[in-house]
Amino acid sequence: MRIGLFFGSFNPIHVGHMVLANYMLSFTDLQQVWFVVSPHNPLKEKSSLLDQNQRLHMVNLAIGDNLNLKSNNIEFGLPQPSYTINTLAHLKEKYPKHEFALIMGADNLQTFHKWKNYETILDNYKIYTYPRPGFDGGALRLHQHVVMTEAPVMEISSTFIRNAIKAKKDVSYFVPAPVWQYIDEMNFYRK
Repeated sequence: MRIGLFFGSFNPIHVGHMVLANYMLSFTDLQQVWFVVSPHNPLKEKSSLLDQNQRLHMVNLAIGDNLNLKSNNIEFGLPQPSYTINTLAHLKEKYPKHEFALIMGADNLQTFHKWKNYETILDNYKIYTYPRPGFDGGALRLHQHVVMTEAPVMEISSTFIRNAIKAKKDVSYFVPAPVWQYIDEMNFYRK
């Protein structure tokens, strides 16, 4: 099975993430998309993160009963900060019959050369890249394992949603309905 790994903090997961996952399933040869919830992205400040289990729960709420979307918490048990190369090694060991690929924005592809062991990842995994305003993916967009897609550009971010909630704005249509209900019930991101 060909599985696209969509890494992220998902703090919170939003409709942009869901649209991209749906696009990858419908318009590429990927058969499933796994949302890999990162407990701590080495490039992000940890203090702004909601608890990893609550973020995982919101991903599961967003997925609902879609059998082609899955959440994955493999990084919860790995040393932090999480490095993609280590996660890929663990996934390959745990699921030897699956063929894994990465899903990332053109902004991340452009800085991919800064990732730990990025050459090894590029040599062994396909990278499905979605457009991001102001980024073309850099020189790596021409690599044989990079698949540039024409996914819809979603100018929405988890940061925007957190800031809007803090400012008492209605963002109920920016996140899947069950996720919004959970955020509202739990009073997340209000302070």
